[in-house]
Amino acid sequence: MLYSDAQRTLRQCASPAKAKILRAFFKTGAGQYGEGDIFIGVKVPEIRAISRRFKDLDLKTILKILHSPVHEDRLLALLILIKQYQTGTISTQRIIVKLYLKHTLYINNWDLVDLTAPKIIGDWLKNKDRGLLNKLAHSKNMWERRIAIVATHAFIREEQFIDTFRIAQTLMHDKEDLIHKATGWMLREAGKRNMSVLKKFLNSRHTFMPRTMLRYAIERFPDQERQTYLKK
Repeated sequence: MLYSDAQRTLRQCASPAKAKILRAFFKTGAGQYGEGDIFIGVKVPEIRAISRRFKDLDLKTILKILHSPVHEDRLLALLILIKQYQTGTISTQRIIVKLYLKHTLYINNWDLVDLTAPKIIGDWLKNKDRGLLNKLAHSKNMWERRIAIVATHAFIREEQFIDTFRIAQTLMHDKEDLIHKATGWMLREAGKRNMSVLKKFLNSRHTFMPRTMLRYAIERFPDQERQTYLKK
């Protein structure tokens, strides 16, 4: 493939030893969630530094990088998109949101979702209709479902919890462990800001919600209270 200057810079930081560790960490083996993903071994702080250097790349080039089979390339493209979204006009932000949603096929690992969904999709929906999250939460694409719940982190920071609980309810019977973890994480984040509303949500659901989701949600509860929830 033809490399952009940004990709060439990224490869100067590559480490085969680090790549081996990342392949194992992100479960790239046969049958695992990251099956076939390619890593060249670049640390996130280094990718962030490169994204700052190339923050003014045109969207055509960013898309080319996003479509790369290399994980670090896709992360670089997404970090540049975040920077352009945060400094852009409403028109630019709208374009980036549409581009993001159109290319979710390449936002296909939990780190790519978690670093971007709140800062792009969540931020965009702060003062808009949030029906888009319902569509994403019902998607056949696991990563789109994760985008739906993780995007609500932007609302949680604004002390808004309704959408987190609504999407959590939708994902209650999801079959994927990565969805259980993300949902439990967002429930825990809501609880950090308002423990009473989290407990109200859990009290009528914890007996049938996925165990992993529950464990993540109650992680910060006092030990005795946590054990009470788990035993029930």
